[in-house]
Formats: sequence, structure tokens, C-alpha cells
Amino acid sequence: MIQLDIFSDPVCPWCYIGKTYLDRALERAADHPFAIEWHPFQLNPDMAPGGVDRLDYLGARFGGRDKAVAMSQRIELAAREAGIEIDFDRIPRIPNTLDAHRLIHWAGLEGRQTPMVSALFRAYWREGRDIGDPEVLADVAAGVGLDRAVIARLLASDADRTDIADRDAHARSRGVSAVPTFLIANRYVLQGAQPDTTWAEAIAELTAQAPDA
Repeated sequence: MIQLDIFSDPVCPWCYIGKTYLDRALERAADHPFAIEWHPFQLNPDMAPGGVDRLDYLGARFGGRDKAVAMSQRIELAAREAGIEIDFDRIPRIPNTLDAHRLIHWAGLEGRQTPMVSALFRAYWREGRDIGDPEVLADVAAGVGLDRAVIARLLASDADRTDIADRDAHARSRGVSAVPTFLIANRYVLQGAQPDTTWAEAIAELTAQAPDA
């Protein structure tokens, strides 16, 4: 197997779009060589614990609410081209994602990391749920088979907060500056929402290079 490390944030629309393309390529190549691990990267590490109004935040960051709306429309179009739906009208706030990253970590300990990532993308981008809310996160966790009561207790604690922050900082120290970033075999880097054709080519090339090919 070949390690595929993915640096991502659940509130990054391009991460959702990029995962969609990757999933499509993996479905077409059932014998793909990848062992996938998801790693934390917060787009907004200084976000207030309760999150902020989406349009206010993006307007301040990108030069006005009109520009924020135009950018959102471009993302919605890109999502449709990828075959998924993103509806910004359902997403009034941008949450702090530290707890969501803790949830992805705990899911990984039980072998359910990718399903958890998928569930968080779906909850935020398709259902407009607040994935900064511990109750919402506990429900999402239960939906992928984790013990809701255990997750609720963990979320109420400081468990793994420092670890997630340290891993985020380590990624930045290695040169990760935007997401999604895909690191293949700790050697090759792909950035951005790569089309499924790119992944198909990568899988074919890596398979051809395998010792038993």
C-alpha cells in the first residue's frame, strides 16, 4: 500500500470538491494502492469558539459582501460540475473546526476516519449544520457508528486539543499553506481539488511502478 496523507478542513469547499473527485477515481479503481489518512489543518485557527457570520467574515476578508457572494456562486458552480450540491444559503456561519478535527482523529482510532470526514462535509455543506456545536458533532459521530455518549464526554473535555494544534503547526512547518493538500508516499504533493482524471493517471502510474506489477 502507498500512504496518501490528506490535509483538509471540513469548512473548506475545495476540500469537499477534491474529496468527491478522489472518491470517484477510487471507486473506478477498486485495487488502488492508497492507504488514506486525514490530517488537521484549520483554515481559520483563530476563529472564535462560537464561529462568525459567514458573509461578514468573508466580506471583511475578500473586500466586501458582494465579492463574498460572487465567490460563493463560483464555488457552487464548481461543486455542481463535480456532481455535488453546495448551498451557501443554508450556511449562515463559519464555525471553529478544532472540535471537528478532534472528531476525525477519534474516528481514525476506530478505523472510521474517512466516513467521518464524509459525514462532516455532508453535515456542513449539504445540510447547513453547525459543526462547531458539540451536540451536532456528537450526532454526526453516532451516525458513523461511534458511541455518542463517549464522544459527548470527550468533546466536553480538553482531550487531544493540544495534539491537534501541534499537528496543524507541524503541517505548516512542512510547507502546507493551503488545503486540500495531498501527499503521496511522503514524496509527491498535489494541491487543490484535482479532477478524477488526474487521480486515475496517478493510480495507473503508481500501480505500474509497484514491485509486483
